[in-house]
Amino acid sequence: MADAIDMNSFDVWATIVVLVLATAATRSTFWLVGHHITIPKRVNEMLRFAPACALAAIIAPDLLMDSAQLQLDLPNLKLLSGIAATIFYLLRRNMLQTIVFGMLVFTGLRLLHVFQ
Repeated sequence: MADAIDMNSFDVWATIVVLVLATAATRSTFWLVGHHITIPKRVNEMLRFAPACALAAIIAPDLLMDSAQLQLDLPNLKLLSGIAATIFYLLRRNMLQTIVFGMLVFTGLRLLHVFQ
């Protein structure tokens, strides 16, 4: 069993201050020197896709994984709901309706015990 780390009040506050400074330094870099840096057009175009890539990186493991194993079979209700929501979005092009539709499909499959 690992020994507990004994931190006194100073250690806690010093850690908080260091983390605040590190966060402020990394997040304010472009604000402080942003007008001196010119981002190339190609990089700027590629950055447009960053939110979609981040969202996919968050959602894909939830849809495809179950307890650290890849689940691509029919009992994976999240994957089935995700596929249904994707098809719905391609037909309707409305994000709010897609979210509601995907959640309704998932809830319906779960409550009806489909594929289980």
